[in-house]
Order: sequence, then structure tokens, then C-alpha cells
Amino acid sequence: MFDRAHIWLWTAFWVIVIVLLAVDLLLFDRKAHRVSIREAGIWTLVWVGLAMLFGSGIGLVLGMDQALDYLTGYVIEKSLSVDNLFIFLLIFNYFGVGAQYQHRVLFWGVFGAIVLRTIMIAAGAALVSSFHWILYLFGGFLVYTGIKLAVGKDEKVDPSRNPAVRLARRVFPISADFHGQRFFVRIDGRRLATPMLLVLVTVEFSDVVFAVDSIPAVFGITTDVFIVLTSNLFAILGLRALFFLLAGIMDRFQYLQYGLALVLTFIGVKMLIEHWLRIPTVVSLAVVGGLLAGSVLISLWKRRLT
Repeated sequence: MFDRAHIWLWTAFWVIVIVLLAVDLLLFDRKAHRVSIREAGIWTLVWVGLAMLFGSGIGLVLGMDQALDYLTGYVIEKSLSVDNLFIFLLIFNYFGVGAQYQHRVLFWGVFGAIVLRTIMIAAGAALVSSFHWILYLFGGFLVYTGIKLAVGKDEKVDPSRNPAVRLARRVFPISADFHGQRFFVRIDGRRLATPMLLVLVTVEFSDVVFAVDSIPAVFGITTDVFIVLTSNLFAILGLRALFFLLAGIMDRFQYLQYGLALVLTFIGVKMLIEHWLRIPTVVSLAVVGGLLAGSVLISLWKRRLT
């Protein structure tokens, strides 16, 4: 993990992440604005392009097997993150967050997710290294989650019942109104949190819950912490742009939920039978891609019929 090749790749990865987050914050997020489809599309292409370029670098430095592991992990994480975009949209609608302020919430939400997921993946890798049997627990959990996602009914999200939001209300005095895109404001000499902070806390908490499903899924492809972390973080780095790109059309993919359920179940079964039957990564990538593409195409076809 700490040979020269990995050190160069680790360095390149963190430089890309830090530079682009800084550019986004200092240049594009200086003034609150509504993110256009064009801007969201450009940023989506930038993040996907960088992710693919980094994957090519992995292939050149570490070999095609690792590059395929990275690509499969990236596709799984990216596709599962689309399901989380529905939750973000519900959160914004519940709190009444203006479109011009949503980008700022998602920026700091992604920043927090980078920190939390890095910790979670490091902890998961340590557990897998010490207790290999935990992969079977991950596999069983993914199968359970996949079945639950396939047969479960849509549950309404009520941010007011979110434990993280309740804790934030106890810790910080909250102002009655929003104050632009600010998370804190001083009124009559008192420093108050604004409802925008509650929105950020809710988004962050939902991402942590989502990561409990998605991180084990990538461990089902590889236990290499470098591949798991980089594929995971590159996928969520483009989450903000993808949200604004798909916000108006997410309801068209009504069967995507079933595709994601099948993906989780497949990865879970793969982990459970790994000791007896090893499924090549290229086969896993083909299955995952086929399930996702099929669910999207069926959704679009059914929508045309109606």
C-alpha cells in the first residue's frame, strides 16, 4: 500500500480533490446562485472525466485488474448515489431551501462526507484485515438491503424526526428564519445557527446512512483500501453537479430502485460465495452495468407508453 507507485497515486488523488474543491469554493461558490443545467452538465463531465483519467492512471501504474476494480467500484457507488439524490431533494423541499442556496449546502455536505467516509473506509479496512469473516456479514447485509429495497414501500422522510437534527437543536439556538446562505448569524449580540445548518446536518446524516450500504458494496469488489476510497470519493465528488443535472427528471427513473436492489443483492451474493466461486471483476462490472442500464431503459420505455 505504501510502495512508490501507491504514494504517487495517493498524492495525485488528494491534490486533485483539494484543488478542485478550493476552485469550486473560492470561484464558483462565492456568490449564491441557481445552478443551471449547463453548469451542472459541465461539472458532471469534469468530475467523470477526472475519475476516468485517474482510473487510467491506476491501470498504467498498478495494472488492469486494479483499474477494473476501481471502475466497478466507481460505477456501483455512482449509481447508488443517484438514489440518495431523491432524499436530498425531499430535504430541500421540506425546509424550503431556495435553489440558489442548495449548491452551498451540497458543497459542505460533500466536504463532510469526504472526511466521514475516509474514516469509515479506514475502519472497515482495518476490520476486514483483522477479521476476514466480516465480509460475510457485509454480504448478508447487502442481500438483506437489496431485498428490502425491492419489496419495501417508499418511506416518507421527516427531517424533524432526524436524531442529528434533534441534537443540533439542543446544542445550538436556532434562528426563526433563513439568512441567505449563512449557517450562523449574530442577532442582538447572540450567535445563532440558522435553519440552513439544520439542512446541512440532515444532508450529512443521510449520507452517512447511505454510506452504510454503499461502502460494503465496494468492499465486495476489492479489499484494497486505496481502490475502495478513491472510487468512493470520486463518485461522491460529482454528486452535487449530478443532483442539479437530474433534479428535474429523477422521477422518470421509476424502476431504477429495482435495478439498485438487484445490484446490492448480486454483490452480497458474490461476497457470500467468494470462498467457493470467485466471480471475475469484468463479469461483475458487466452484470452491474447491465442491471442499471436495463432498469433505466425499462423506466424510459414505460414512461413513453403512459
